[in-house]
Amino acid sequence: MKVEIITIGDELLIGQVVDTNSAWMANLLNDNGFQVIRKVAVGDDASDIKKAIEDARCRVPIVLVTGGLGPTKDDITLKTLCEYFGTSLYFSDEVHAHIERMFQKRGFVMNELTRNQAYVPQNATIILNEAGTAPCTWFEQGDNVLVSMPGVPFEMKWLMENEVIRRLKKKYHRDLFIKHRTVVVTGIPEAALAIRLTDFENNLPSFIKLAYLPQSGILRLRLSAYCDDEKLADEKIDSLLCQLREILKNHIISEEDKNIEAVIGKKLRSAGLAIGTAESCTGGAIATLLTSVPGSSDYFRGSVVAYSNEVKHHLLGVSESDLMQYGAVSRQVVEQMAQGALQVLGCDYAIATSGIAGPGGGTPEKPVGTVWIAVANKNTVISKEYHFTNIREQNIQRTVNTALAMLLKF
Repeated sequence: MKVEIITIGDELLIGQVVDTNSAWMANLLNDNGFQVIRKVAVGDDASDIKKAIEDARCRVPIVLVTGGLGPTKDDITLKTLCEYFGTSLYFSDEVHAHIERMFQKRGFVMNELTRNQAYVPQNATIILNEAGTAPCTWFEQGDNVLVSMPGVPFEMKWLMENEVIRRLKKKYHRDLFIKHRTVVVTGIPEAALAIRLTDFENNLPSFIKLAYLPQSGILRLRLSAYCDDEKLADEKIDSLLCQLREILKNHIISEEDKNIEAVIGKKLRSAGLAIGTAESCTGGAIATLLTSVPGSSDYFRGSVVAYSNEVKHHLLGVSESDLMQYGAVSRQVVEQMAQGALQVLGCDYAIATSGIAGPGGGTPEKPVGTVWIAVANKNTVISKEYHFTNIREQNIQRTVNTALAMLLKF
C-alpha cells in the first residue's frame, strides 16, 4: 500500500530544524509493508498545506502528516484540516482530562493555550498521545486515510509504534512485501563500480532495484525487492547477494544495513576486544563516531588527540628524530602513533591519523588533502597514504570513513 508523508513547519524550510521524522517513519512503514512514494515539507501556510494534502490524496490512499499541533498561533494544522474536510472543532472532555493528567504528572499548571489543545475535529477519530499533550487525529473517507501527528519526534514515534501502524495494518490488507539488503563497499569509486556491475544490473528482475548510496570514502549498495510473494523476494535477493559477493569480493566490508561504527562495535563486543584512537588531523572525530553507538563503553577505551608534535612524542612515544626527518604526516609517525595508542590506552586495536586537512599547511611535496592512516593490533600495523581534496570538512570526513573501513577490513 502506498503512502505519502507531509511535514509541516516554516522551521523545516529555512533549515532551522532538520526533518528526521519522515526518514524514521519511512523506515518503519517499509518494515511493515507500506511503500512511501513521496515526502513533502510545507510551511505554516493554510493554502500550501491544503494543496499538499489534495495532491497527495490524488496519488495514494494513505497520507501521514506531522507538525503544527502545538498551542501557539503558528500551529495551524488542525484548523486547516477542518477547513479541508469541511468540519469544525469541538471541545473534547476526554482530551482535556488527558492533558490535565499529563500536566499533573510533570508538575506543571495548565494554561489557556494548552487547554485549547482539547479542541479537536468533529469528524475525526481522536487518538490520545501518551507521550505528549497534542492528540493524534485520524480522518477516514472510504479507503482513504489521513493521520495528523505532532511534529515532536518522540511523540510522533510513540504514536506510530503504538497506534498508527497497528490501525493501518488492520485497515489495509498487505499487498506488498518490501525487502532490502545492503552491502558496504570500499576501495572502488562509484563510477567504476557501476561499470563493473553493468551486466548484473541489466539482468535484474523487474521487481528488484539496485541503489548506490555514496558517502565520503565508502559506498553502500542496496538491493530492494517489491513483491507480493515474500518467499520469492527473499530467495531472489539472497541469490543476487551471492552474485555480488563473487563480483566484488574483498571490496565488500559489511553486509549489515548499519553505520560502519555500529558494525565495528558489534564485532568488537562479540569478540571481547577493545579499541582506541590516536588522532591528529581528525581531532577526535573518529572517537566521537565510535562513542555515538549505545553501549560503546564495552569496547572503546579512549582517545589521544595528538595535534602537536610534542603530544605525539610525549604521550604516544613517537620518535623525535622521525618527526624531524619525515614530518608529522608520514608512515613512520602514524604507525608509531597507532602503536603508542595500543600501549597508552591498553586496547587490542588502534586507529591513528595524521594529515593536512587544510585549507592551509600544504607543501608541494605534501599538498592539502594528504593523509596517512594506520590501524594496528599488538602483532601488526598497516598504514596507507591517501590524497583527498582541498576542502577541510571533506578531508576530515573522508579520513574518518576511510579509517573505519580500514579497521573493519583489518
